[in-house]
Amino acid sequence: MTEAILENPSVRRVRAALIERGAGERVIVLSDSARTAAEAAAALGCPVGAIVKSLVFAHQGQNGEKRAVMALVAGDRQCDVAALGRALGLDGTPKRADAELVRAATGFAIGGVAPLGHPAPLPIAVDDSLARFETLHAAAGHPHAVFPLKYRELLDWTGAPAAAIAAGG
Repeated sequence: MTEAILENPSVRRVRAALIERGAGERVIVLSDSARTAAEAAAALGCPVGAIVKSLVFAHQGQNGEKRAVMALVAGDRQCDVAALGRALGLDGTPKRADAELVRAATGFAIGGVAPLGHPAPLPIAVDDSLARFETLHAAAGHPHAVFPLKYRELLDWTGAPAAAIAAGG
């Protein structure tokens, strides 16, 4: 199972993005599903908040075109979409994206959306509460694959600003 997951095209794209950033081979294949933050935390034995949720939202541009934006949020928090809109300088509040837009914008299916390895750059904001944790884990393109990273790496690799975009906790 491990080899098949590592050779999955989505996971290979994340592995390539990690190597491109000098991070090497960090992908971890889990025997249990990591489709949700709680599942990932249980499988890894870490706090739920140390799981980076990659959430995709749809924003209606001024030309009427729908485009994707991403929030990278701690697993124990909920995204404040109004704060996300402000952090990204959007007019209006983004709405949850459908599976089709998520796949088109990120190249990943819901449940395995990674914060990097997208086909084209998209606006991203990072929940500043993730800084609480020494080590984070993010999805690696498949419900059974994750990779560890530091908060600073998340900011550097995505080029995203840190912002107060989450509520709860």
